[in-house]
Amino acid sequence: MTAPPTDFSPEQKRLRLIILAVVVAAYVLSFFQRFAPAGIAQDLAAAFQTSAASLGVLAATYFYVYTIMQVPTGILVDTLGPRRILLLGGMVAGGGSLLFGMADSLDAALVGRTLIGLGVSVTFIAMLKLIAVWFEEHRFATVVGVSMLIGNLGSVLAGAPLSALAQATGWRGVFIGVGMVSLALGILAWILVRDRPSAKGGAVLPAPTFDRTAVLTGLLRVVKNRATWPTVFVNCGLSGSFFAFGGLWATPFLIQGMGMSRATATAHLSLYFAGFAVGCLLVGMLSDRLRRRKPVIIVSSHIYGAIWLVWLSGVALPLVATYTLFGLMGLMTASFTLSWACAKEVNPPALSGMSTSVTNMGGFLMGALLQPAVGWIMDQRWTGLVANGVRIYAPEDYRWGLLLIACAAWGGAAAAWKVKETHCRNIWNELDKEKV
Repeated sequence: MTAPPTDFSPEQKRLRLIILAVVVAAYVLSFFQRFAPAGIAQDLAAAFQTSAASLGVLAATYFYVYTIMQVPTGILVDTLGPRRILLLGGMVAGGGSLLFGMADSLDAALVGRTLIGLGVSVTFIAMLKLIAVWFEEHRFATVVGVSMLIGNLGSVLAGAPLSALAQATGWRGVFIGVGMVSLALGILAWILVRDRPSAKGGAVLPAPTFDRTAVLTGLLRVVKNRATWPTVFVNCGLSGSFFAFGGLWATPFLIQGMGMSRATATAHLSLYFAGFAVGCLLVGMLSDRLRRRKPVIIVSSHIYGAIWLVWLSGVALPLVATYTLFGLMGLMTASFTLSWACAKEVNPPALSGMSTSVTNMGGFLMGALLQPAVGWIMDQRWTGLVANGVRIYAPEDYRWGLLLIACAAWGGAAAAWKVKETHCRNIWNELDKEKV
């Protein structure tokens, strides 16, 4: 495949900002859909009369299909290009959101949630591919950080704003509206996004062709690369715990496990997401400035793990302390975003889509497993108490369930010590020479 230009013209720089704006807008919706169940967990439990385990499955269907689609998406963006799959993703996610909003049973909601996960699963990898192709390599982590800062507006909206809007107008209308926006963004991507810059003189670079042998060889090269796997395990532990907690169990834990009101609990959730959004920007900028990846991941992940020990202890804290810890936890969680840069920098540049998708798969798989597993543990300890159609769990029930999430967080922190330092440049050639 012909390499993209290293010197971008003023026209290309303007076009890449337009492209980035479209894909980041789709990413905002992706983040909103990912964490929305946490903001309306009580509403969903009442609407479908579900147990904690079933509620976990409903939230996790997004992550199941998202996990399965990571490697296929990486292959598609490296072969067919981001533009086509962003269109298809917008259509599927939009239809799924409409179905979820109109669902009259848990089964229908599960189908809608699955379609949402299928549709938005292409967004992030497509965004990484577009950034890798349209921006200079040394700016990759910073641009990804800025994109995630903006994209995280979706997760912030999925906290207190969604909870308040759901109480005022009903959660169903929110998802129907989001579905319409998703359809519109898919069409907009088809109109405005270009898969790669044109060559000098305005010539259009040839589109990559789908070669099954080359694709399988490339995927195997990423998977067989030992330097890839520490980044997978970092993503697995840190982002998996983030998705499981922030995506579902944070709000119920704060309400039933810590005695907070719904408004206070969802305010904590929004602060958690806001901290993560700011952290994505700061972590990327700090890493690029230091020209180091590994120390930033190690320090942040261990602080994140230490905060989990506080929640497991059950110690009573004043609100100012819980707010501070939730914000700090969000900041530290953001260190897993460097795993994508690390994966990209230890594999051939032409395989950036596959390498980032393989790494990203770990976090979504762990999130998909943790959400229902936490609920299952809580169900085993449930005493049978129900209020307004919602099961009531004791604080100890939540702490036993959340122990799984804390273990995942510490597993990611341990894996950080095995990450290969790249000094913010692609080193796959050097790694190949070391093997000889």
